Amino acid sequence: MARPRKPLLSRERIVSTALALIDSEGLPALSTRRLAAELGVSGPSLYNHFTTKDEILDAVADTVIAKVDVSAFETGTDWRTGLLDWARSYRAALAAHPHIVPFLAQGPGRRPAGLKMADAAFGGMVEAGWPPAQATRVCAMVRYFVAGSALGSFARGFVDDPSAYDPADYPHLGQAHLLAEHQRQVDEGAFETGLRALVDGLALQHPDLVPPEGR
Repeated sequence: MARPRKPLLSRERIVSTALALIDSEGLPALSTRRLAAELGVSGPSLYNHFTTKDEILDAVADTVIAKVDVSAFETGTDWRTGLLDWARSYRAALAAHPHIVPFLAQGPGRRPAGLKMADAAFGGMVEAGWPPAQATRVCAMVRYFVAGSALGSFARGFVDDPSAYDPADYPHLGQAHLLAEHQRQVDEGAFETGLRALVDGLALQHPDLVPPEGR
């Protein structure tokens, strides 16, 4: 009787397995030995597709960033809508895989999806009339804001034990133990509040770049 065939090893399978491992156990859990065990192959077989662990991490990171929608910058939409749509999609992609965020925060490097995202955002801002130096700073600011928002949860930072918030010590935290119960609402609301404040603040700095209402 023929032996059951093992699934063929491919770059896509290696990357998806590595991402699943990072999602479940964090970045420190990823090693070529552990990844090979998860795939049911010998360690050296990975090197037919990737020469180093960093190459695997780059591919994983690029897979996450490839899910970010930057199409608003390509359709002639005004820069405010472009920034809002980009930031929301960017956060959604990172929030789905928070353990990879510290690696992504290092920048796009040579990763194609990361460079395409940077090119679309920067290009969209420059085409909207922003000076290149300012467009660079705005894109960097959005990246910092999104990464920070996706990296952790404000709501989860508070324990759900009411006794931890003695009114004698913390007179304004009487409801803090309820925050974790409303994590998504709190965190997404905080992100939207901050994002709107950033974009509105930029519009005030450059009223000449704000299109007329209805345009």
